[in-house]
Amino acid sequence: MKHWIFLAMAIFGEVVATSVLKASDGFSKLVPSLVVIAGYVTAFYFLSLALRSIPVGIAYAIWAGLGVVLVTAFSWIYYGQKLDLGAGAGMALIVAGVVVMNLFSKTMSH
Repeated sequence: MKHWIFLAMAIFGEVVATSVLKASDGFSKLVPSLVVIAGYVTAFYFLSLALRSIPVGIAYAIWAGLGVVLVTAFSWIYYGQKLDLGAGAGMALIVAGVVVMNLFSKTMSH
């Protein structure tokens, strides 16, 4: 169970870092830049811990899929990014893919 917590922490770090990247203005603003660096360091550290137990393909698929959805949701709420039907459908398919992998794939024993 601990490996899933590590993966969640990796996803959180990546989402924070990627979401604040825009605010760093090309790393020209100190505080957002430090948040970006700390977020990515956190993400890769906890991803490396999660990979001790979770196959890399599964971990990366979950990390990337949920990261895309969460960063897009943050951008929609915080930056006012507009989402159309295609974007919503695409994100729904990403979430569905992560759920299907976790529920039905024998690649990862739960």
